[in-house]
Formats: sequence, C-alpha cells, structure tokens
Amino acid sequence: MKKSILAFFLILALAYPFIEPYLIRVGEVTVKSRDVPAQFDGRKIVFISDIHCGPLFSAERVTALSEQINGLHPDMVLLGGDYIYGKKRDDVGLIRPCISPLAGLKAPLGVFGVHGNHDNWASHKIIGEVLAEAGVVDLDNQAAWVESEGGRIRVGGVGDMWTETQNLEPTVEGTKQKDFIILLSHNPDYLDSLKDKRVDLVLSGHTHAGQINMFGLWASAPVTNKNYVSGIVETPYTKAIISNGIGETGLPIRFSAPPQIIVLKLEKI
Repeated sequence: MKKSILAFFLILALAYPFIEPYLIRVGEVTVKSRDVPAQFDGRKIVFISDIHCGPLFSAERVTALSEQINGLHPDMVLLGGDYIYGKKRDDVGLIRPCISPLAGLKAPLGVFGVHGNHDNWASHKIIGEVLAEAGVVDLDNQAAWVESEGGRIRVGGVGDMWTETQNLEPTVEGTKQKDFIILLSHNPDYLDSLKDKRVDLVLSGHTHAGQINMFGLWASAPVTNKNYVSGIVETPYTKAIISNGIGETGLPIRFSAPPQIIVLKLEKI
C-alpha cells in the first residue's frame, strides 16, 4: 500500500510540470496613483505577455486565450510581446495564424502591444504588419494618448533590449508630471536604464518566471537583474509588474511559475 501511494505521488510529481502550463491564473492588481484621471478611476486593463504560439502553443489556444480575456471585460488590453516561438518563422503564412486570433479581443479603449525578442528574430516587419491586421496598435518605440470622457492617459513602449534600440522619448514627449503614463517593455532589465519619474508603471514579461521556479528561491530567468524574475518591483523611479507570461520555450513545462493573466484596476487617490 505504501509503495502504491509513493508511486502515485512520484508519477504526479513527474507529470505536474506538463500540467501547469495549462493552469492559467488570473491575478488582479490595484494600481493606485494621484495621476490617474478621475475618468479612468475603476478602469480595467488586462496585461499578458509571451504567448509563444508555435510548436508548444497552438493557434487554437490563442483563440481560447482571447475568449478568456474577453470574459474579463477589459477596458484596455496590453500585450508584452513574444507572440510567437522560434527564430526562423519569417513566413507570414506561419506568423499570421498565431496573431490573427488577437483580432477577437474586445476592449473599448483599444489593444496595444510591443515586440519581443522572438518576434524580431522571426521578422520585425511581418510581426508589425500582422499586429496591425489584428487591430493591435504597435507601440515599439511609439506611444499614444488613450482618451475617455475627457480624461486621458499615456501608453507607450520601448523596443526589445536583445534585438532593438530603446527610445523612451515618444512616450514622455509632451507629457507633464501629473499625467499617468504606462510603459511596455518586453524585457524588465530595461528598468535599470529607466531614470524618468514621469513613468508611473512599467509592464514587462520575457522571464516566464523561469518556467522552473523553485518556490522563489531559484529560477533560471533570462534577465541580468535577478530581482526582475516575476511580480511587483519598485525602483527609485517607477513601479513595475513582471508577468509570468502565457506560453513556454524549450520544453512545454512549468513548475511553480504558472501562466498568468494580469488584471490591473486603476484607482485614483
């Protein structure tokens, strides 16, 4: 009997890392700031990153993910890059099926995103074109004002640190200290370069929380600063939220690093 129980738990332990990638968690974070316009108080923003559609994450799962996000009734959706998986997918016929399901996202204030390193390894140009086809506003070193009922916030992005240059100027240009500014940076290591207090919130992915995360004690995350593996981080200049991401690379496994949809609720104080 004891051997049977031991065998059961051994099998479960071996199988679980292959199960966790399907256990997408929805986490809510309240973002409080005096810079949030009254018109945006209570607004809901959904942030996801690192879908990595390809051999480990099918286009059908991207469709299901979009439907799950719509079920959260977001006012805005922000995407942190790495929509695909692979360095040689420079074929629009391979890329389009992965990104086109994002056209189904429903958010009255818009859907915005930046590129990740995998996207640029494939084709920065094609990814940009297909994002536009899907109705996603490309914020790679770009920015936009998002307006509602007479109030507005600034949403911008910088290029991926491994494959592009980073230009913050379009995001902060023409803004004031009192404006609420959200910045998308695929790689959270950019936080060490960000020295502008006008940016209220940075949203990043890239790390997958290590995919194998030993309960926060150790994780092999692809970042230089090991404080940027996952979760909420504060620097002297800004606050950041680093997502575990949705998909995987290497092997289709996760341990103590579940895939994540982050729901941000804005609150004016």
